[in-house]
Amino acid sequence: MSRQTVVTRPGETVERALALSKADGCVVIAEETSAANLRWAGNALTTNGETRGRRVTVVATVAGAEGTASGTVSRSGVTLDQLESLVRAAEAAARDAAGPAEDAQPLLGPTGGPDGGFDEAPAQTSIGVFEDFAPALGQAFGRARGGDRLLYGFASHQLTSTYVGTSAGLRLRHDQPTGHVELNAKSDDLTRSAWAGVPTRDFRDVDLAALDADLAQRLAWAARTVDLPAGRYETLLPPTAVADLLVYMYWQCSARDAQEGRTVFSKPGGGTRLGERLTELPLTMYSDPRYPGLESAPFTIAHSSGDAASVFDNGLGLDRTNWITDGVLSSLLTNRHTAALTGLPVAPEIDNLIMDGAPDGPSLPEMVASTERGLLLTCLWYIREVDPQTLLLTGLTRDGVYLVEGGEVVGAVNNYRFNESPVDVLGRAVEVGRTERTYPREWGDWFTRAAMPPLRVADFNMSSQSQAM
Repeated sequence: MSRQTVVTRPGETVERALALSKADGCVVIAEETSAANLRWAGNALTTNGETRGRRVTVVATVAGAEGTASGTVSRSGVTLDQLESLVRAAEAAARDAAGPAEDAQPLLGPTGGPDGGFDEAPAQTSIGVFEDFAPALGQAFGRARGGDRLLYGFASHQLTSTYVGTSAGLRLRHDQPTGHVELNAKSDDLTRSAWAGVPTRDFRDVDLAALDADLAQRLAWAARTVDLPAGRYETLLPPTAVADLLVYMYWQCSARDAQEGRTVFSKPGGGTRLGERLTELPLTMYSDPRYPGLESAPFTIAHSSGDAASVFDNGLGLDRTNWITDGVLSSLLTNRHTAALTGLPVAPEIDNLIMDGAPDGPSLPEMVASTERGLLLTCLWYIREVDPQTLLLTGLTRDGVYLVEGGEVVGAVNNYRFNESPVDVLGRAVEVGRTERTYPREWGDWFTRAAMPPLRVADFNMSSQSQAM
């Protein structure tokens, strides 16, 4: 085997890159990712496959008379022969920086705790992760054929082992499994469509039979159609739709932007809205890297700097952070630098989001049963920001909007374009159900770890009809 094709363990890559560094400080992140997927269409499996990849990020810091400059370079598929050029490129980027890094902080050193197996081989997934899922999918195909419907969709599983080291002595590793299923059912004449999606760490908890039964029920509801004009309707938002609204709100929770008057969390006249009540419902929204089933990295992994994260904070420990506590805004996103600027606690971004409201609250079917007249959504799609000052979003409903009358679904209505702010939705929500793990359809390519309750909103704004299916 030639030297150029030698593949080192990620932990060794980190050590070699740090040893090669001539900068005043250095951070190295080595990630090894394996992935497996299944795709199907028209009640038949179409493709399956596995992929592997590696990425190395080097952050070099150079001290100067005016402060510390930083340079960051990331590359994929780096060989041993290419590692030194990557390190030198990061050092050159630091020397050529326009000025010192605004977010410069001392690099983090040893934590004193376990390193997660820094010297061990990365974890890997394979097509074998679908060992139980694939037969269940075949059974779902059989039921669909018997019920005159077609199933489309895909299942994806990814396992990323991340190794972080600093020239100050930090050594940490985290293994992150990420999986999800998206299942779309259509009537055999393709005039009706229903969707479901679920997150999973290992596919052992995916109940395909239940997903298939729910989709069959929704297609049956859509056998009758009702045309409804645009307007404000009492609306039941399922957990996936709540997740899409609140994940976007979470991404906009920068404390610095709020303090500088640029967001919905800015207080008129200056400062932030921290301590202000956002909803009368007892809702608590938080992130917790140890939340069962939604576990995420318990330390910061930052490939670039921003208001919510900083490359200087790589390895910073993360714990549960409440963003909203019993309806009151209680935290905004900061890194060490922006925390000092705003005078707020350090509260970095964490890779999951949970909202709890009523542990003994109703399920979504129970909320339907108590609805005199309203709309039941499936999911939201094509969400875009309209106004950052109010966090007004626009987007479309998709794959089924249903009319509820007298506690029963009586048919499907047309799709809509909506215009709503997640902050306003929380303020106008009148009922909250039980929290469950859910998959944010719009943001699932970037954010999969969420647990949300269904919400009842008395006057959700359906601004116009949409031709989307």
